[in-house]
Amino acid sequence: MAGTMLVELMGNKVGWLTLYAGIAAGADIIIIPEIPYTPEIVAKEVVKRRNAGKAFTIIAIAEGAKTVEEAKMKKNERQAKRNAEGTVSSALAQYISEKTGVETRVVVPGHLQRGGSPSAYDRVLSTEMGNFAGQLAQDGISGVTVAINGPSLTYNALMDIAGKTKFVPEDNFLIKTAKGMGVSFGDGIPYHRP
Repeated sequence: MAGTMLVELMGNKVGWLTLYAGIAAGADIIIIPEIPYTPEIVAKEVVKRRNAGKAFTIIAIAEGAKTVEEAKMKKNERQAKRNAEGTVSSALAQYISEKTGVETRVVVPGHLQRGGSPSAYDRVLSTEMGNFAGQLAQDGISGVTVAINGPSLTYNALMDIAGKTKFVPEDNFLIKTAKGMGVSFGDGIPYHRP
């Protein structure tokens, strides 16, 4: 019997964590706050997968994901709707179950996703960044944070980045990559190669 699992990840305003985790985990549908989704499109994707003989569908959904309808609402209106319907993932799970007849479950790992052992890449990167920060301090550069930009380490002045939100742009290469692999974002817009 086919089933759907919605994994609700942290990301109230931005979807970076959900985007990366969804791609890394092989999610079939990724829903992030920056791309409003349509529940009907998500349900159709679930049915399409079931009809293609797929035994399950994995949906990575950010806690702050919004439907197209919710994206048009004011924040307090959206919050009132959420208070009445429950979390974004529970409302979508109920919708999918009702419209498709596919058993749909929700898991919310919450802050557990911040744990775990670092990978070799994590250890090397943190060593490189720590060394770079030490060099900056030796050079008398302060009030900055170390950052990675492509293959290079750099730094940003804290006053330039503090309090600013970095949203996932809709033309981000990871979104294009995921769409190119057949991942849906619930918006009904497939990726077309140039």
